[in-house]
Amino acid sequence: MQSLGVPLMAQLCLVFGVAGLFWPEKFVAVFDVLMFPWPASHRTIRANSIASIILSLLLFVSMLARVH
Repeated sequence: MQSLGVPLMAQLCLVFGVAGLFWPEKFVAVFDVLMFPWPASHRTIRANSIASIILSLLLFVSMLARVH
């Protein structure tokens, strides 16, 4: 069960990153709560989505490095 932690985290980061890029208007309500003092905009949602995709790629590379 421990071997599923990193792949599951990589998949979740990738899913939320791509969803934030395709449908930023659906994530505005979530980011309004998460970024309380600052208003959420499509620009911040896209920036966080790109960062999430980069994180998923880094997790994938770490999985490959662990295998070889």
